[in-house]
Amino acid sequence: MKYFILLTICLAVVVFIGAGVGLPVAAAPEGQFTPFPTPTPGPDGRIIYIAQENDSAWRIAAIFGIDLAELIELNRWGDNPIITPGMQVLLGFAGPAEVSPTPGPSPTALPQLPTPSPAPGWGNLCVILYYDVNGDSLRQEEEASIKGGAISITNRSGSVSETLDTSSGLEHQCVEELPEGVYTVSVAVPDGYNPTTVMNRELELKAGDISYLDFGAQANTETVAEAPAPQGEGRSPMLLIVGGVIVVAGIGLGIFGTRLLRGR
Repeated sequence: MKYFILLTICLAVVVFIGAGVGLPVAAAPEGQFTPFPTPTPGPDGRIIYIAQENDSAWRIAAIFGIDLAELIELNRWGDNPIITPGMQVLLGFAGPAEVSPTPGPSPTALPQLPTPSPAPGWGNLCVILYYDVNGDSLRQEEEASIKGGAISITNRSGSVSETLDTSSGLEHQCVEELPEGVYTVSVAVPDGYNPTTVMNRELELKAGDISYLDFGAQANTETVAEAPAPQGEGRSPMLLIVGGVIVVAGIGLGIFGTRLLRGR
């Protein structure tokens, strides 16, 4: 019985060994990937890799897909570069790494200073109320000023309001150093006169300007009729001639009558 058990065990071992010959060989475990730090561009745009243990120029070029000659030229290593752990290896250039700005206090807006107003300029305004002899509404040099009228000068802002009486003469009456702006000039004619031009005008006076305005008027018929005749011209020359003719004719008639009476 013992021999039978031993024989059975031996047969089982032989069968197991024989079956083991056809078993597939277990595959070797895959190599583990060694992680490498991914370099990022620095503030100056350079891409730097820190060399690890057992690194070489060829190995670094293969890891990052860079041509070996290009890698050597970038780092100026020469023909036989020696790589030591911790060495900075230049891989190339790129844009600078994005740096998130550190939040800080919001800038305080500066107060808006008022814009200084330009200094006002000054100008002169000269006006005349002239006697329009021929009634053409255009002043000739010999047409003099009419005395007794009134001139009013005001500006749109209300800072100027000037009134002056017209005087006789050939010159304009001027108001000097008026601030620049828009002005209204009105003229009132004295009694006995009718205007021959517009008596109200508006103009813009600019700095440095000297503006001249002419207003015309004529004496009405009543004023002309009431005007006294000039001295030395009270008698018309035509009346003198007619009177002389009458006197001569009278003398001639007298002589003719005398002769006629003597002939009888």
